[in-house]
Amino acid sequence: MIPALLIFCYAIIAAWVLPLPLRWLSGAGVSPRLGLAAWLTAMSSVLASVAVALAVLARAAIDGWPAFARTVCESVTSGTCPPAVYRSAAYELGLAITAFLCGIAMIVCGWRYGRSLHRASVRTRAHAEAARITGHRMGGENAAFVLDATRPAVYCVPGRPPTIVLTTGALALLGPEQLTAVLAHERAHLAGRHHLLLAVTRSLAAAAPAVPLFARGTGAVARLAEMRADDAAARRGGRGTLLTALLAMEAAAAAAQAPAAWLAATGGVVAARVRRLAEPPGTARWVCHGLALAVLTLAIAAASALVPAFAVTGI
Repeated sequence: MIPALLIFCYAIIAAWVLPLPLRWLSGAGVSPRLGLAAWLTAMSSVLASVAVALAVLARAAIDGWPAFARTVCESVTSGTCPPAVYRSAAYELGLAITAFLCGIAMIVCGWRYGRSLHRASVRTRAHAEAARITGHRMGGENAAFVLDATRPAVYCVPGRPPTIVLTTGALALLGPEQLTAVLAHERAHLAGRHHLLLAVTRSLAAAAPAVPLFARGTGAVARLAEMRADDAAARRGGRGTLLTALLAMEAAAAAAQAPAAWLAATGGVVAARVRRLAEPPGTARWVCHGLALAVLTLAIAAASALVPAFAVTGI
């Protein structure tokens, strides 16, 4: 029981404390790749710790219910629990009800997580099929589909095959170089499988909305994915070209009072992306933030391995 409590305590501390340094180090997007790695490592660490703690509890219960009941009783009362208490029917019934409710809670969280993933997948497939059916194909191997719409929009829809969608309004607004940069941005999303990262993190936030690491991590991962795609597009067409395209698309979207599409060229925190493209971080700042993020990521990974081992072995 005590090892499981220690592991649970680590998971709770990590879930509530880690968002602060992670937001501070990755918020400006100095190194989006390391920022994504840090957030995803933190989420994986918390999930793995909870799974290990539940496994420890399950093993204790399977090894012997009477011993498990005694361990729970003594851990709560600091070892002063008499046999008459933990052998009583009322105590064992209460413990069984608690274990049952914990199991139900885990099943509900898992069901909510799976339902969120399934709904997102269904909506994505339906939208991709509609775009391929109603749109006009543009390009060859990495084709995009053009929809007749006055609102400028460019976004990607994952699937088999993945689909890049743009509107006739975007074609009228963007020049050839700007359009190339925007399409490179969307292809970077697909190549980096950013849709999978967003699907996983959004489902975690839907399953456990009260956990700060999951709730805040969803927005952070989406923002860093946009910045990561910006870097790929800037290497292909230049920062200036991508910046002018981003500003033009955002101005048109604001004039139309329409929200940006999911994983769109204007998605994420546009102001932060514009500042980052206009004033790229210097080498010294990039090195400092990169080292700090790398150290934090390694520390989280080490803690997720060492804390369960320490708790179980009692070293």
